[in-house]
Amino acid sequence: MVNINALGIIFPNTYDELVPQLVKHRTMASVPFGGRYRMIDFTLSGMVNAGIENVTVIAKKNYHSLMDHLGSGREWDLVRKRGGLNIVPPYAQSQSKVYHGRVEALYSIVNFLAEQKEKYVVISDCNVASDLNFAHLIDAHVKSGANVTMVYERAEIAKPITTDNYTFTMDDAGRVTEIRWNDYRMGVQNLSMGVIVMDREELIAMVKDAAVQNRMYLERDILGPSLKILHVQGYEYSGYRARIYDIKSYFDENMRLLCPENVAQLFPTECPVYTKVRDEAPVRYAMDCQVHRCIVADGCIIEGEVENCVLFRGVKVSKGAKVKNCVLMQGTTVEPGVTLDYIVTDKNVTITADKHLRGNESFPVYVEKNTVV
Repeated sequence: MVNINALGIIFPNTYDELVPQLVKHRTMASVPFGGRYRMIDFTLSGMVNAGIENVTVIAKKNYHSLMDHLGSGREWDLVRKRGGLNIVPPYAQSQSKVYHGRVEALYSIVNFLAEQKEKYVVISDCNVASDLNFAHLIDAHVKSGANVTMVYERAEIAKPITTDNYTFTMDDAGRVTEIRWNDYRMGVQNLSMGVIVMDREELIAMVKDAAVQNRMYLERDILGPSLKILHVQGYEYSGYRARIYDIKSYFDENMRLLCPENVAQLFPTECPVYTKVRDEAPVRYAMDCQVHRCIVADGCIIEGEVENCVLFRGVKVSKGAKVKNCVLMQGTTVEPGVTLDYIVTDKNVTITADKHLRGNESFPVYVEKNTVV
């Protein structure tokens, strides 16, 4: 891995309003995913795998869980004398405040950005899990000679994000000619993935100018109106991705990982996904339990029947319980005689004996954190 002349900036709270149930006690970045990971793990690991060794996370609210997960950044090899992992909570500086758009957030660290040495900045949200190669992205940005490069995918706009999205129109050379926000058109569009690359000093100048004019949003208020004078290039991502925008998408994207081909695409061996290490015992399977087509994390105890499920660390399924088509987060306990179907439980939920909870494929039922049902 070669150090790349770029620093990373991650926004963990963007799109929180799309999944209010999941982010009541956490950020979008710290939403559990895939059995043992958090959404930020994919973005942060991608940056580290590309050689980015200076990453700043600008938090807005509910960031205790995020800070507990990231710690000092040791799991991502970001404990360094220079650079490394930098978590910026609200009010970190006297002039800072809780931000609304990216411009306000970046303005709160503009002095910090001015002190850095890297030439480029990679900005990213955390609502999409993918194996985006940031090294290839930065290389394409440099070769294009563009002022800004924006990552997009060819996809339809899901109904929950018709009022919270950006789409691009491009010419034959891939140059962005129009940025649309809150696009509600039917069919496949060039849908933004919330990842932007640009020159650090140019970003600082843009942010300072926008702050004076009380502009809050980078894409809508700065880049969109400046497309005739700025060279904004599109970069298509066509690999596997999991986009979270409501409870159903969260459930569906976890269930998609029950297919080995999808796991191989999201977790390629050459680009490992790092996460916080916990000292858990291996899964304990009782002699007469039944497990079929499941992801089961360390620390789980399986005594009953489990089918088509994603079980996070420390889940216990008691003898006589039947769990099917469920996503059970860390510390969930399913007592004897329980039947669950199309259920999403948050952390430390207890389903008491002989309860029967059932959702359906279109509307999985969510059970809040620390609940006893």
